[in-house]
Amino acid sequence: MPLQIKIVNQSPYSLPHYSTEGSSGMDLRANLPSALHLKSLERCLVPTGLFIELPQGYEAQVRPRSGLAIRQGLTCLNTPGTVDSDYRGEIKVILINLSAEEQVIQPGDRIAQLVIQQVEKGVWLPVEHLEETVRSSGGFGSTGKQ
Repeated sequence: MPLQIKIVNQSPYSLPHYSTEGSSGMDLRANLPSALHLKSLERCLVPTGLFIELPQGYEAQVRPRSGLAIRQGLTCLNTPGTVDSDYRGEIKVILINLSAEEQVIQPGDRIAQLVIQQVEKGVWLPVEHLEETVRSSGGFGSTGKQ
């Protein structure tokens, strides 16, 4: 049985849904009163009109839509954006225009996708030393280009 998530939809658009059997994310739509013009390198917070109540132990991740990124240069900042299970405010999307031209977002445009994930909590175990590995502290390109 699929996970049931309570949702309040204050937008005129249908609920987010999976477009195909294999989809991981559900599209989020811009809940705007009129078109939004986003200049090159400008960012904005776009409302969706959606409010959710996730079960404890789950999060929702706001992720970019690949088609929007490649066609218009629009993507999400703070990716993935996390919606915690105790958050009850409106889901909003931080969009940025990385293209050289102004981009227009129309009311109802699909602007991001929402992925539901189970979250496992960890606890810290203080120790004096960590186990060595081949990589150890190598990072930020330490494994080379190939």
